[in-house]
Amino acid sequence: MFKRAEPAPVLPTAQRLPAELLYAEELAHLIAHDQAPKPPGWRLSMPAVRDFVLGGTVAGRELRRKIVCAPSLIERCLVTLASQRALLLVGEPGTAKSLLSELLAAAVSGASTLTIQGSAATTEDQIKYGWNYALLLNDGPSQRALVPSPLFRAMQAGQVVRFEEITRCPPEVQDSLLSILSERLLMVPELPEGGTVFAQDGFNLIATANTRDRGVNEMSAALKRRFAFETVLPIADYAQELALVQNEVARLLAQDRVPVQPSAPLLEVLVTTFRDLRQGVDREGGATDKLSSVLSTAEAVSVAHAVALRGYYLRGDAGTPADLVEALAGAAAKDNADDLKKLRRYIEHKAAKRPGDAWAAFHAARHALPQ
Repeated sequence: MFKRAEPAPVLPTAQRLPAELLYAEELAHLIAHDQAPKPPGWRLSMPAVRDFVLGGTVAGRELRRKIVCAPSLIERCLVTLASQRALLLVGEPGTAKSLLSELLAAAVSGASTLTIQGSAATTEDQIKYGWNYALLLNDGPSQRALVPSPLFRAMQAGQVVRFEEITRCPPEVQDSLLSILSERLLMVPELPEGGTVFAQDGFNLIATANTRDRGVNEMSAALKRRFAFETVLPIADYAQELALVQNEVARLLAQDRVPVQPSAPLLEVLVTTFRDLRQGVDREGGATDKLSSVLSTAEAVSVAHAVALRGYYLRGDAGTPADLVEALAGAAAKDNADDLKKLRRYIEHKAAKRPGDAWAAFHAARHALPQ
């Protein structure tokens, strides 16, 4: 049996803690009070995982809601993870696919950091295993020279491994998963004594795929059959999206030790603008321009965070509508220069008609947009 590598210690100054550490108290509470049957190798039952992700009251403790989605989506994901099929989360950029995969991995197996990042540079070695070449040259192929991948370690320990942006990998690299997902074993033929890693109870794989990458590296039909596809949609309800943006910005600013919060009217302008330009329909039901750039909830959180940081560090305030206009210019012009013209038209024609000081200041700051 190969020795499992111990995770590196997390420093108190870490910029971002994984879900199993960030919500360690909630997970411990759920484990202590979980009486429902658990799938083999799981730390929590399906109802407990659902409560962890969606929030609620369990044994007198209020759990924070960590993602906005339909409960049925979470339940389908959990059933897939308990089966012999891998899970593929697909959707537009910024719809919290990665967050959902992290939360599921943390609740099911207590570890969300066993992650493979897909890209055009991802190799089969990064998916399966590699070698310490100094030891390989000195000792030859041996267990000591073997460098296990996150997938390798997840199979050994019976945990969930995450594969981010799987469709960004070349098809031949993607297909290296075929035998692993089918046979639930990984061969290491280089080892003279023979090396076979058998997946332990609890092992499975959660992959994510960006719909904007579809067609770049299309998955083979054989690999698709080994996944259950679940689509993660943008947040449909305005109030839920606004509340999520407020909560996430407050959390980020507290983490940055910034003692200000963007005003509620400013966040309302931001979320409304994002939703209108994302859908091509304004909140009054009229048609408006639809941007090709990604205007997701995650991008709204990033913009609001940047506005607050700019206001606090440059002027000592919480950010202004003028800051928002400049931040939106950077968000809108990422993919298509024409989006900047559409943003300008929106501010000139839609923002001018809306009541409130924040909308008026937003309209007045339209000249901050690049020409």
